[in-house]
Amino acid sequence: MPPRNDTGCPARSRSESTAMARTALAPVTQWITAAALQHGDRLPECVMERLGLGRRSTLALLRKLAALQWLQISGTPRRRRYGPGPLRQVVQRYALAGLQEDQPWRRDFAPFFSLPAPVQRMARHAFTELVNNAVDHSGGGQVTVSMRQTPLQLQLLVSDDGCGLFERIGQSFHIAEPALAMLELSKGGLTSAPDRHSGHGLFFTSRLADVFDIHANAVAYQCRSWERRAWRAGRPATQGGTSVYLAISLDTPRTLDSVLQAHRGGAGRGLERTTVPLHLLAGEDGVLASRAEARRVASRLAQFEQAEIDFSGITDIGHAFADELFRVFGAGQPQLVLQATGMTPGVRAVIAGVRP
Repeated sequence: MPPRNDTGCPARSRSESTAMARTALAPVTQWITAAALQHGDRLPECVMERLGLGRRSTLALLRKLAALQWLQISGTPRRRRYGPGPLRQVVQRYALAGLQEDQPWRRDFAPFFSLPAPVQRMARHAFTELVNNAVDHSGGGQVTVSMRQTPLQLQLLVSDDGCGLFERIGQSFHIAEPALAMLELSKGGLTSAPDRHSGHGLFFTSRLADVFDIHANAVAYQCRSWERRAWRAGRPATQGGTSVYLAISLDTPRTLDSVLQAHRGGAGRGLERTTVPLHLLAGEDGVLASRAEARRVASRLAQFEQAEIDFSGITDIGHAFADELFRVFGAGQPQLVLQATGMTPGVRAVIAGVRP
């Protein structure tokens, strides 16, 4: 939390005063939502104290923020009331040592947003899962959390200064290539701390969102709900640590329960259904030919009851790949249903030729 003076307002910093003298609004939007809710009709005094502005400049700034939908102004000219507008944002930075992820959510974020109840529940799940991942897995010292509400979306960005997600997976599972690490992450159930985690958090969180991006170790992967959640490479936005961004539409038909249930078996014991996007493993030619590639696909699938093998983007497969995955591995896992989807006619014919 930023330091506060004896009025209860955040203390003024020289850098913030200089920024506002140049009419930089971005730093102000990071705290104006919370300030409007906490101080109401005393908001001008709070802003004056924090930014070192005169009253006239402060009132002009508040009118500008209202015009941009960051504030709502009501009341009379002599007695103005201030409240948060349709745009809301909170940005906070925390030391990771000893951080308990539920406390920042309850204290610093949840009180300052007005979300539909299903979205609020999904936001809490995503927030606590991603912050806990930074605490337990990143090896870093700090995490920065930014949450923004627009008239259409809730947006959440969690960034740590640790070793990076793909480096952590490489250290823990000896998977050097980020694409192969992303293949394992996309299955779910992958964790570097199995005594404390199931590895389901990132899997379920990605499925709550309409937009989900992972940036780490100079690479990025993203999935979109309208693209069947097929992971694809993106443009990395960070050089260090891990940054995860998600956006949830405020009118989404999804709920936390529906997402969890979609990947549970009949007994509802946990993550029992998964999808394997094969394009992460294939090269640019979209060909999978070897038994080694099939064994990478099959890795850890025995822990599930059903696995959708998504051949979208795969132009051809070899007999050895199909035989290893669907006959050799499949025969040894009678409890596992392997469901092939997204096949071209040629791929379908090869699979049909090896299946018992």
